[in-house]
Amino acid sequence: MSFEVIDFHTHPFLKPNQQLGAFCEVTPIGVEEFAEDMARENVTHFCGSVIGGGVKGFDGMFDLNRDALALRKIYGDKYIPGFHVHPDYVEESCKEIDYAVENGVKLIGELVPYAHGWSDYSCPGFSEILDYLEGKDMVVSLHTMDQEQMEQMALAHKNITFVFAHPGEGAKVGKHIEIMKKCDNVYLDLSGTGLVRYGILRKFVKEVGAERILFGTDYPICNLKMYIAGVLGEKITEDEKELILSKNAKRLLKI
Repeated sequence: MSFEVIDFHTHPFLKPNQQLGAFCEVTPIGVEEFAEDMARENVTHFCGSVIGGGVKGFDGMFDLNRDALALRKIYGDKYIPGFHVHPDYVEESCKEIDYAVENGVKLIGELVPYAHGWSDYSCPGFSEILDYLEGKDMVVSLHTMDQEQMEQMALAHKNITFVFAHPGEGAKVGKHIEIMKKCDNVYLDLSGTGLVRYGILRKFVKEVGAERILFGTDYPICNLKMYIAGVLGEKITEDEKELILSKNAKRLLKI
């Protein structure tokens, strides 16, 4: 394949209990295998947060963030770490944002609220954290949950770039498109559910443009090669494929 690939949505791990793959007994993945799988498919950079381990409280968030930085030391510039914040711990989250900026971290998330004891993107604590992020030039990656809440959040924070994860199916697809047409600060990454539906990528390209779509997989939960094939197999132009596979992420993350 001639295209460079940047996987905007992965979940690297430092410790075995942070590994999210479902069938490790037949396809064991460790820190080294993670990077090897990326390199095999011409992935030059991979992004995302460490989310496994069933952590609770902000001490857990803190540890996941430090594990992400430790992985950056192992992987070098190929890994773009994502930091966690938590609406129940606004002061601590703001300090973590400052620490992220000091350490060259460009990404918040993917945030996966249900994994860490919160569930509401419209809660006051999260709004305070987003207010603090204004002007920090960081990208915020969010697991798609209540799309109405996500729309209001994006409209209220137009100076923040949001990336909504997972196209979904059925009504979720239409709602993503509706939000993206209203909010030019919202992008979509292709990880998780949706890309398997033939034509879904072409639909997003037609409705909102290839410039608003980022390649992502959710690896090691999902099969990296299948997602690459999903982009290459759609009836979109070569230029559009290149934007999705790498150029958009390069622009947003200043790679």
